[in-house]
Order: sequence, then structure tokens, then C-alpha cells
Amino acid sequence: MTRIALFGATGTIGSRVLREALGRGHQVTAVVRDPARLGGDGAGGSGAAGRAGAPVVVRGNVLDPASVTQAAAGQDVVVSAFGPGPGDPTTLLSAVKSLIGGVQALGIDGAPPRPRVITVGGAGSLRTPGGPLVWDGAGIPEPVLAVMHAHGEALDFLRTVPVDEVHWTNLSPAALIEPGERTGTYRLGLDDLVVDEDGRSRISTEDYAVALVDEIERDAHAGRRFTIGY
Repeated sequence: MTRIALFGATGTIGSRVLREALGRGHQVTAVVRDPARLGGDGAGGSGAAGRAGAPVVVRGNVLDPASVTQAAAGQDVVVSAFGPGPGDPTTLLSAVKSLIGGVQALGIDGAPPRPRVITVGGAGSLRTPGGPLVWDGAGIPEPVLAVMHAHGEALDFLRTVPVDEVHWTNLSPAALIEPGERTGTYRLGLDDLVVDEDGRSRISTEDYAVALVDEIERDAHAGRRFTIGY
């Protein structure tokens, strides 16, 4: 069993990660701005936490390094499924900086080791089979481009963090990710878009969650970005 702190647990991807991790018997602390959305009271835990397969639910904010430090203490892995939603996409970079800073505050002066960090990334900076990056494709709406580049800036920042200081991993989805079936299967890539025999790059949010929890269990991409697709 792995102790996991999960930011963004109520989002489209985060909720699937929460379900997948709990289903495998891991201990998950869901860190959310509004604990009532997951049945918590925000006072350090949820009344549902005593039931098998239920998360501990606490109030926290990935944009606040002190909040990250508090949530990450005593955990094995910290996962950020934070997304800007319709808000400012530059908060993706702010969130990653806060996440790393909050974790860096742990593991000093004889404290327990720092937890590993896994972040949900974007597909925009992946190379397509033809060579250009995904975000260089034609016809991408400006708001989507802004989110793609914000994810790219967050990844660039992560790559400046020594892995022996913070043990980080970034998981980029396929070009198309949407709710669907949990098949439990996917193919792996690193910086190149994973496409099928028809040239499509896609993954369900359910199988994205499978891959992320697999990474929690296997720790196969320390200090790297990797990606998945069917």
C-alpha cells in the first residue's frame, strides 16, 4: 500500500486517479479546496475515511507551498492533477512551482524522506510522427494553445529540478483524452506522441489513470516526462 496525497481529486482526471488508486488498495488523501465536494469537513479528515476504499479528505491548495508541505508530510507520493479549467492557464506553472517548493521544504533536518511527485502534463510539446510538435499543428484554437504552452512551461521548469532533490515524473496524455472505457491497456512513449495504426492518438481518462497509478507502483520514469496512447 502506498500513501498518496492527491491534489485535484474532484477534476475529470483526478477523480479517475482517485478511484483507480483506491481500487488497488492504496491510501489516498484527497487534497481539495472544498472538502464538502468529497464528503469531508476540512478539519484534517473525512468522516468517510474509516470505510474501506474511502479517501481521507482534507482542505488544501496546490498553489500554496505551505499547504503542499502540510499535505505532503508523511506521504510516499504526491500527485497533482490540477488544471486551470476556464481560468488563467499560467496557473499551471505556478502550481508546479508551488508543488516542488512545498515538497522541498520536507526531508531536511532529519525529517523523513521527501515524497515522490507525479504531475499531470499536456500533449502539446510531444513530437508528432512527422516531426513537428503537437502545438505546431494547424487550426488549434488560441485558448487551447495557451493551455498547451502553459503545460510546456511547467514541464520545462520540472526539468530544472534535480531528481535526487525531488523525485519527479510528468505524465503527458495522448492528443485526445476524454472519459470512456477502462481497458487497462495502453502503449508507452517518452517525448513522441503515441499513435495507433490509423495515425490517431487517443486515451480514455480511465486508462490514463491506470497508467498513472502504474507509475506510482513501478517508479519507472524518475526525472522524465512520459506519455501513453492506444
